[in-house]
Amino acid sequence: MENIIKSFATIGLGRIGGNLALHASEKGYDVIGVNRHEMPEFLQGSSIKHTNEIEDLAKLLPHPRLVFLYIPAGKAIDAILDQLINEVLEEGDIIVDGGNSYWGDSVRRAKKVEERKIYYLDCGTSGGATGAKSGACFMVGGAGEPVRLVEPVLKDLAVPDGFVYAGPSGAGHYVKLVHNGIEFGMLQAIGEGMHLLENSHFAHNIEAVLKCWNNGSVIRSWLIQLMEEQYKEQEGLRVPSYVEDTGEVNWLVEDAMHLEVPIPVIAQSVMQLLTSRDKDKKWAKAIAMMRHGFGEHPFGENETIKNHRKKGKVGGFIKRADVHQNKAED
Repeated sequence: MENIIKSFATIGLGRIGGNLALHASEKGYDVIGVNRHEMPEFLQGSSIKHTNEIEDLAKLLPHPRLVFLYIPAGKAIDAILDQLINEVLEEGDIIVDGGNSYWGDSVRRAKKVEERKIYYLDCGTSGGATGAKSGACFMVGGAGEPVRLVEPVLKDLAVPDGFVYAGPSGAGHYVKLVHNGIEFGMLQAIGEGMHLLENSHFAHNIEAVLKCWNNGSVIRSWLIQLMEEQYKEQEGLRVPSYVEDTGEVNWLVEDAMHLEVPIPVIAQSVMQLLTSRDKDKKWAKAIAMMRHGFGEHPFGENETIKNHRKKGKVGGFIKRADVHQNKAED
């Protein structure tokens, strides 16, 4: 496959899919955006072509067609895959699921799509809306041939060294799931540190402490930077303590139980997140503020996200022996 891809479609124009599409269009790609409603306001005036109909992609994209999915995990992805492979795509075309699908679902979907001689890649995407707009981080799983074709596109949209081929189908979403678990543990530790500062014997200048920590300390990081920015913007921990999430790390804890791999910090961070929904806790406010900073996650309870959490995982845990091992070609 020697084709150089300069055109692709993005189904789902939210804060990640939309900003990635915008980033690509600004880099000279011919991007077609697909969603059920009109073009989001932040994309209006861009060079992105817009359509409400997935069927239009059959004639709007050159072969091999490349279609990115940036929609919430769950049965909606299966429905769109069915439409794509039955009505739009043909042999040699490529689908990239860039959302937070469960890796076991991605293994199953790859097998189904490959029966039609269409390629399916799972692509964990990190960096939030800011990263999508200026340079994201991609973790890709799937067969080697389509990965090599899509790799230049993803590297063009990533920060330097922000691309990794994680392995066969499911590996990309698995690596992203582990990433999200680590993220939870880091958020919890920072949140608990904020709780200690807020309840200290001393009258700390917490903004100054956070600024100091982010300049040369061992814990300097984007999360500490976001904590500093949000603490200043919100004038302290003045947000609801209810921490909302879409439930992916719950899947990781379940996987760890099946694998008999202990992950006490990640598992406890999930438990602590759940306790945030019961009482007013300062550490929970801190986590909510950082999540709002990197992903524009809402403050307080959100019915849409709660629905995604309940419906995101379609299939169950898949044993290692049942994973379809697509090897990258030499």
